[in-house]
Amino acid sequence: QVKLQESGGGLVLPGGSLTLSCQFSGPNFDHYAMSWLRQAPGKEREFIAGISWSSITTHLVDSVKGRFTISRDNAKNVMVLEMSNLKPEDTAVYYCAAKYGVGGAGDWNYDYWGQGTQVTVSS
Repeated sequence: QVKLQESGGGLVLPGGSLTLSCQFSGPNFDHYAMSWLRQAPGKEREFIAGISWSSITTHLVDSVKGRFTISRDNAKNVMVLEMSNLKPEDTAVYYCAAKYGVGGAGDWNYDYWGQGTQVTVSS
């Protein structure tokens, strides 16, 4: 019923920028809280950013705060992660995820996941 698809990953130099998109296919996108998470090889998956139904509330973890911005466009069923001043430590597979019927911008037990997109920060 619902499908999430990330795009925009790739190779970038340290200090560079990338923008990731998450396309949501299905009904009632504006009833889902949305999040970005990432997982580096051999590491646990970590929550990095969340956004509420109508963008009233956002939350970013300290490691990306001030460098990343999360947003959504409910008319296009898209969530976006704008990343700047990228560091090698940001290298990971980035996933988007959706949670139905929850307000706020926290880390939830998600209903749907995308397949992920690789971000590599290297010189």
